[in-house]
Amino acid sequence: METEVPAILRARETVAPERFTFHSSRMRMTHVTPEQLKAMDADSDRCALELSDAHVDVLGYACLVAIMSMGLGYHRISEERLHGRTVENGAPAPVVTSAGALVHGLHTLGAKKIALLAPYMRPLTRTVVDYLTHESIEVLDYEALEIPNNLDVAAHDPAKLPGLARALDHADADAVVLSACVQMPSLGAVEEAEQLLGKPVVSAAICTAHQMLRALDLPAVAPGAGHLLSGAYAQAPLGTGSTCGE
Repeated sequence: METEVPAILRARETVAPERFTFHSSRMRMTHVTPEQLKAMDADSDRCALELSDAHVDVLGYACLVAIMSMGLGYHRISEERLHGRTVENGAPAPVVTSAGALVHGLHTLGAKKIALLAPYMRPLTRTVVDYLTHESIEVLDYEALEIPNNLDVAAHDPAKLPGLARALDHADADAVVLSACVQMPSLGAVEEAEQLLGKPVVSAAICTAHQMLRALDLPAVAPGAGHLLSGAYAQAPLGTGSTCGE
C-alpha cells in the first residue's frame, strides 16, 4: 500500500491536474496469523485518529485479510466505525478498506466469476474466498502461496505472478485478482497479466486506489494500472460499503 498506491497517484498526475500527499500510520503485524490480524484490526482506531489529526481527505485501511478474518461483511462495520473516529476528531473523512474496495472493484467490472492469487496460508486464503462468495463473487480457482512472514510477502517477485495466474483455471473467469493482498507487490505485472490472460486483472491495491479516488469525487483513472483504472470506470459510483464524510 505504501508503495503501489502512491505510484498509482503519481501516474495519475501525468494525465490529470490534481496533486496528492500520502500519509501513513502503521498497525503492527509480523506474521499473518488470525491472532495477529485481530490485534492489528483493534489498532485501526488509533491509526484513524492519528491520520485525521492531519486532516486527510480520505483514509485507506490497508490490510485486506485483517478485515475479512473478522467476519463476513465486516468491511462495512469497519468503514463506519473508523469514519466515526474521524468525525469525533473534528476532521471527517471517508474511509475505504482494501477488503471493501476489492469487492466493489470486482462488482464495478461486472465480474461474477474470478480466479485469484493470495500470499496467505491456505486457511486464510479460504477465508478470502468465503468472504467474496458471500458478496456474490464466485471464486472458480485460487492459489495460496503460503508465505507466513509479512516481510517475505513484500519481497515476493511480482514478475512471477503472470505465470502463476496463467496456471489458474481462469477460462470462465470474468476477471483475475493478481494479488488479493496489499502487501504483495503486483502493480508492475498487471498489464502484462491482462495481455497474457486476455481479461481484466486487478489487485487489492488497484481497487483501493480506485475507491479512494471515487471517495474524493475524482475520476478514477491512472496509466499503467490495468483495466479498472483505464478510464472506462472513471465515474463509477463509490461502493455502498464506503462511508463518506459530511
